[in-house]
Amino acid sequence: VQLQASGGGLVQAGGSLRLSCAASGGTFCTYFLGWFRQVPGKEREFVAATDWVGRATTYAESVKGRFTISRDNAKMTAYLQMNSLKPEDTAVYYCAVSLRYSTRSSSYDYWGQGTEVTVSS
Repeated sequence: VQLQASGGGLVQAGGSLRLSCAASGGTFCTYFLGWFRQVPGKEREFVAATDWVGRATTYAESVKGRFTISRDNAKMTAYLQMNSLKPEDTAVYYCAVSLRYSTRSSSYDYWGQGTEVTVSS
């Protein structure tokens, strides 16, 4: 499965962005999907995950209530809607897929290339 993340950019604190993750070359609907983020010098951090159909979701405490993960299997695309953004949300965001429902990056098999999000104060 190939994944392409997009939608990052520069936004002011309190603003919103929607990230997209387009999949190709595999059976997207058979994979669990996760979003992670990473800042230089730090480990990749779990953000959100969802099951095959987008019904079950899990969020990191730091984004709960502000971010929403979703997926459209017909379009082979997943999304991360990010509202009420804070400067500490600044990172490179990655989408990934796994055969297991997990918050651990080591469980994910295929990764997108990342899209950069910068939140200014």
